[in-house]
Amino acid sequence: MNNEIKQNKINYVFIISLILTSIVVITAIISPDIFETISNSMFKVIINNFSWIYTIGMLALVIFAVFLIFSKYGNIRLGKDTDRPEFSNLSWFSMLFGAGMGIGLVFFGAVEPMKHFIAPIGSQPGSSEAVTFAMQQSYIHWGLHPWAAYSIMGLALAYFQFRKDAPGLISSVFLPILGENGVRGPIGKTIDILAVFTTVTGIATSLGMGTMQIAGGLEYVFNIENTIQIQILIIAIATILYTLSSTSGLDKGIKTLSNINLSLAAFILIGAILIGPKLDMLRNLGNGGVAYLTQFISQSLYIDPSKAWISQWRVFYWALWIAWIPFVSIFIARISKGRTIREFIIGVTLVPALACIIWFTVFGTLGINLGAEFASNATSVTETALFKVFSNYQFGNILSVVSMVLLCTFFVSSADSATYVLGMFTSNGDLNPSNQKKIIWGIVQAGLAIALLLSGGLQTLQMVSIVSAFPFAIIVNISIVSIVKALREEVKQSEKTLADTEEDLSKECIISKMG
Repeated sequence: MNNEIKQNKINYVFIISLILTSIVVITAIISPDIFETISNSMFKVIINNFSWIYTIGMLALVIFAVFLIFSKYGNIRLGKDTDRPEFSNLSWFSMLFGAGMGIGLVFFGAVEPMKHFIAPIGSQPGSSEAVTFAMQQSYIHWGLHPWAAYSIMGLALAYFQFRKDAPGLISSVFLPILGENGVRGPIGKTIDILAVFTTVTGIATSLGMGTMQIAGGLEYVFNIENTIQIQILIIAIATILYTLSSTSGLDKGIKTLSNINLSLAAFILIGAILIGPKLDMLRNLGNGGVAYLTQFISQSLYIDPSKAWISQWRVFYWALWIAWIPFVSIFIARISKGRTIREFIIGVTLVPALACIIWFTVFGTLGINLGAEFASNATSVTETALFKVFSNYQFGNILSVVSMVLLCTFFVSSADSATYVLGMFTSNGDLNPSNQKKIIWGIVQAGLAIALLLSGGLQTLQMVSIVSAFPFAIIVNISIVSIVKALREEVKQSEKTLADTEEDLSKECIISKMG
């Protein structure tokens, strides 16, 4: 009996996840060529055979999110009926925005529209049609799709955790399908292990991109040579900062950093609008927005025959967002207790999507207006493209410096959120995981970021994110079935309770009249 109790206390999710990620880190550092070859082979298999899973899956999440906004389930509260939001709308928005996008906004804000501008599909490079295409594609990649994906899993986690008192684990979402025994058994443990591994690789990819851009900015603005040693130093310093922040608690660390992020991002955005071509920004927003909305479904399902373009863009982004779903959704769920489903979906999906669209319009226009020749030259080195754009505008150097500061704070807050969530995942959903676990995962994800940079930089980062996200792409769409089943059961139970109450009241009235 004692042996059985002891066995049940073994934290298989923590142990297996740590072993799995450690093997990947060690392999990538010791044998980067072998690691890159294996990653490339798995990447080709997924791109050639399963791209459709990413495209259909992400569209399904958007459709389901829209359905929930207008459905009868919208008034259900993510918590008990008496619960109310813990954070103000501004703090809530800044935290979910920082966790959900962060580094990617600064990394891709100018470079992605410029790349589409000089290599559009179906139009002449550098033409007005190419500008519209550039905006449309940026909106597709950073608009409703990623935020809808975050909102669905975040909603499910908040619902089961705060309304049904289930542990804060991805496996808890599947209680209506698997039942208690299934969630606690091998299937549930496997889901949680995949969630941990996907989270570590997703955040490591983001940290790798952030490190490349910070190092690129230091070289471009301050002439500090961009070497792998500098990149490792940046990761080491950031690791110390986000570990200190993570161990200081949600209110002190993550909330403070998130508010700083929002303030710096707003400063850069407003500054870019003031120094940039405002009429062109409005024109691009209008043309790109119309193309985005009118071709939303067809673009969501687009797969080019060669699959070269979608592997570089669409599937890469879908995989990146899916890789971020476990940690972003659990974090969003944690800060959203007490909100209704409708309020949650609108807040998590529509508001940040609109902010991202404005962001890419502004920074994309800054770069595109400098011409196709400039765009081609600037995008040859992805991590320095933003700083090259700023150098052509008044006060651009100031914005470059602030952008690097923002990259650092986004870097720390994203990793901070991830270490907190990884601690939860590997502590059976404990809302207050131990500092020891957070420190361990902070070191592991930093190690993986370094390993990926050593194994080939941005290309390896892209390949690994697509490969690691594949199992979770299937898991997140199955969650839709579980959510619907749970919500239907709740409404059915509420209607039965209401009917029983009305029947009791009716009987009391009849008895009262007879008396």
